[in-house]
Amino acid sequence: MTLDLVAAAKERGIRYFLISFLDLFGVMRAKLVPAAAIGTMQRNGAGFAGFATWLDMTPADPDVLAMPDPASLVQLPWKPEVGWLAADPWMAGAPLAQAPRNVLKRQVAAAAAEGLEMKTGVECEFFLLAPDQMAVADPADRAAKPCYDQAALMRRYDVIAELCDAMQQLGWGAYQNDHEDANGQFEMNWSYADALTTADRHAFFKYMAKAIAEKHGLRATFMPKPFIDLTGSGCHAHVSLWQGGRNLFEDADAELGISATCRRFMGGVLANAEALAALTNPSVNSYKRLNAAGTTSGATWAPSAISWAGNNRTHMIRIPEPGRFECRLADGAANPYLLQAGLLAAGLYGLATAADPGPPLHLNMVAEGEKAAARHLPLNLLDALRALEASAPLRAALGEEFTQAYLKLKRQDWAAYARHLSAWEVETTLDV
Repeated sequence: MTLDLVAAAKERGIRYFLISFLDLFGVMRAKLVPAAAIGTMQRNGAGFAGFATWLDMTPADPDVLAMPDPASLVQLPWKPEVGWLAADPWMAGAPLAQAPRNVLKRQVAAAAAEGLEMKTGVECEFFLLAPDQMAVADPADRAAKPCYDQAALMRRYDVIAELCDAMQQLGWGAYQNDHEDANGQFEMNWSYADALTTADRHAFFKYMAKAIAEKHGLRATFMPKPFIDLTGSGCHAHVSLWQGGRNLFEDADAELGISATCRRFMGGVLANAEALAALTNPSVNSYKRLNAAGTTSGATWAPSAISWAGNNRTHMIRIPEPGRFECRLADGAANPYLLQAGLLAAGLYGLATAADPGPPLHLNMVAEGEKAAARHLPLNLLDALRALEASAPLRAALGEEFTQAYLKLKRQDWAAYARHLSAWEVETTLDV
């Protein structure tokens, strides 16, 4: 039964609603709607000019109508008089095919048609920066190996605790928080769920982390590599596939405790990794994380090759325990909906084609990667976009309207970067 938002506003003391959607660049767009008008918005949607966001449109296009999903409603824990709603963009009487949440919902429907449901959890890493954005917020956070540093974690207790309290209040099953491998970097974990729920929570978490950090006079950033000498921010995804109440990835008698179904799904992800990177690593900066040199901690914790193994963090995919795999490819810039859609599309392709991931590589890929006959991940965003353009399986699954719009806008993004003259170029080539 669909939640009546008018009644919910009265029962819960909601004065305003944020009707939100993510555009192709992952920017959260919203309108703030008074409770008195939410009934009309629930029926008809909130109007947006698509060209004014990162969607492939012109000023001549009709309004995009963001149809709020009542099942996604959460009250802002730090301002409960405001309710947040994920919305599905529509245009001209139909779901907007290029909109990321709609792209994911199509993949969820394709899996459901086969009686399947992907469940995922994500590990969102982020930095807390000083207000001037030029340095980490904690000047005492200077250790060469700061991961799990209790003192540095507790100096940011007020921010982390408020975020964790909020997740507990929302019923997400928050279960641990830590200081990560870079100075000023943190990770917060909550329970896995179906792919759409996880994507909605991921989108809201990024907004919530930024808003609560601002309350404390700080800035939270999910930029993949804000400091060249520090570990970048990943967004590892833990994936399992279910049918009814049964985890289809689990097989206690198989190697590493994963089933043939898991291997095929994983094989699809590995086979499409270069193209998938265009979605999971969508910024110019993303490739400074994927292809990073050494960091002050001694490790980058990011893959550079397309490989898998058991509980070995030097691979793109690892098996931390039976019944699931962890894809370590994505970074903090990933659009939450496109991350899930890409993984599901690639995995369904793997099932349909009985893709073989090959044997696990029991190697330290950082020190011994040259011994492996593994393909390399793209070196930059342009290479990833070219791989997506050439990927018939992902284009077919994600849809041509989405693919063409995404490639067009991301190529414009690359071109804007290419027109930028860096200090390095001047320093090294002025006298050639």
